[in-house]
Amino acid sequence: MYRLTRTQDNRVITGEKVQYIEWDEDGRFSRIYDEPAPGRSIILDPHYFKYTWMTTEIVSFHKDGDKLVFETKNSTYILESI
Repeated sequence: MYRLTRTQDNRVITGEKVQYIEWDEDGRFSRIYDEPAPGRSIILDPHYFKYTWMTTEIVSFHKDGDKLVFETKNSTYILESI
């Protein structure tokens, strides 16, 4: 299980799986990964055309202990295993 917390309003979203979506230059889905990288979006519980939560594209991220802290285009998130 994972917990994704949006720091601006402390909204908490939980999910069983986390992956990262890469977009093509037209803004359409290109590929899905298990590792974060700038330009990818975080997606919780990805299923065929359905998901629990998806962020805007990651700008930067860093590890803070057991947590990953992500800066996206419009928010800051903390991802942790629970």
